[in-house]
Amino acid sequence: MTGGRRLGQTDGMNTKTKRRDGGSRTREMVLAAVQGLVLAVAVWPWTVACYVLALVSLALIPLGIGVFTTPWILTWARALADNRRELARRWCGMSIPSAYRPLPRTANPWKRTYALLQDPATWRDLRWLQVDMVAGLVTALLPVVLVLYPLEGFALAAGLWRTMTAGPYGAYGPYWYGFVPVSDQATAFAAAGLGVLLLVVADRFAVRALGLHFRMTRGLLTPGQAELAERVKVLTDTRRDAVDTSAAELRRIERDLHDGAQARLVAMGMDLGTIELLLDKDPEKARQLLAQARQSSAEALAELRDLVRGIHPPVLAERGLGDAVRALALRLPVPTEVAVELPGRVEAPVESAAYFAVSEILTNAVKHSGAARIWADLHHAEGHLRISVTDNGRGGATIGEGSGLAGVERRLGTFDGVLAVSSPAGGPTMVTMEIPCVLS
Repeated sequence: MTGGRRLGQTDGMNTKTKRRDGGSRTREMVLAAVQGLVLAVAVWPWTVACYVLALVSLALIPLGIGVFTTPWILTWARALADNRRELARRWCGMSIPSAYRPLPRTANPWKRTYALLQDPATWRDLRWLQVDMVAGLVTALLPVVLVLYPLEGFALAAGLWRTMTAGPYGAYGPYWYGFVPVSDQATAFAAAGLGVLLLVVADRFAVRALGLHFRMTRGLLTPGQAELAERVKVLTDTRRDAVDTSAAELRRIERDLHDGAQARLVAMGMDLGTIELLLDKDPEKARQLLAQARQSSAEALAELRDLVRGIHPPVLAERGLGDAVRALALRLPVPTEVAVELPGRVEAPVESAAYFAVSEILTNAVKHSGAARIWADLHHAEGHLRISVTDNGRGGATIGEGSGLAGVERRLGTFDGVLAVSSPAGGPTMVTMEIPCVLS
C-alpha cells in the first residue's frame, strides 16, 4: 500500500507538472502573438518609412541635397537594425552580431556620407529593410494569425454564423471559415472543430513562427566573413596599441620616480647623514641642511602627488569626469570654459581614457595654438560620450604620426572611439571625440 500511495503521489506531481507546462506553453503562445502584433503594428511602419526615405535621399545625393539627409537616415536605419537585434536577444535569446565601422565625427557632410556608403553594413541594413517590409511583416503576423484565427471558429459556433449568413452577407453564398462553408448551426460547430485543430497547431508552432522572423533577420543582418575578419584586425590593432600605451605609461612612471622623487629622497638621506656628523661640530650648518632636507621632502611629496594625479586623479575617482575636467581647466594658464551634460557616471575605463585624452588636447592647445580662450563641451547622447575642445588659436592642427593627437586617437581606438579634427589655417581649431558607452 505504501508503494501504491507513492505511485499516486508521483502521478499527482506529474499531473501538476503537465498542467504547469501546459500553462507555460499557453502563455508563450499568447506572448508570441502579442510580440508579433507589436512588430507588425508598432515597428513595421518605421521600417517602411526608413527604407522609402533612404531611397529618396540616396537619389538626391548627385544633386547635393542628399548629403545632408543621408547620414541621418542611414543612422536611423542602423538604430532600427540594432533595435531588432535587441528584440531578438530579449524575446528569442538569439544573438545577431554587428560590425559597423566607426563613423568620423566631422562637420563635412560629404565625408560623413562617403564613410557611410563605404561601410558594407550600410547596404546590408538596406537589404534587410527591403525584405522586412514584406517577408518580415508576414512572418511577424504568422503567430498572430495562428492564435487569433481559431477564436473566429468558436465565435461562429456561438452564434456569429447567423450574422455572417444573414442579410447582404448571405447573398453571396455560405461564409467560408478555412475550408468549411458555414451556413447553419451544424457547419458552425464544424468550424469550431477546425478552430480547435488550428489552436493545437498554434500551441505547437506559434513560438516557432516568431522565431522564424528573427532567424530571417539574423540571416540578413549577420556580417560576412570578410567584415568579421576586418573587425578582428581592428580589434587586434587597438589591443596592440593599448598594450603599447600601457607599457609607455609604466616607463613614464618609472622614469618620473627615478628622476624625481627617488633622487630627492636619496639626496635628503645624504643630507640627514651629513647633519648627524655636524650636530656637534657645526650646529649652524646642520640647521641649514635640516631646512634644505625639509624643502626636499616637501618637493618630493609634491612630485609624488603629481605622479599619482597623472596615474588616476583622485577627483576623477571621487567626482567623475565632468568635475575632473573642470579641475583640469582651472589649472590651465588660458581661460577655459567647460560645459558638462552627463546625467550619470561613465564606465571607469572609458572615464579614465576620456580624461587623459582631454588633458592631452588641452595641453596641446595651450602649448601650440596661441589661443586666448578655450571651450570644452562634454555630453552623452545616443549611447555615445561626445567631447569637443575648441580654441581660437592659429589653427593648422593635424593628426600626424608622432603627434599628440595621434596618441589620443590610439587611446580612443581601444574603446571603438573616434577622433575628428577641424583646424583650418588661422583657426579656430575644434577637436571632437566620440566614445560608445553607457552611463550608470
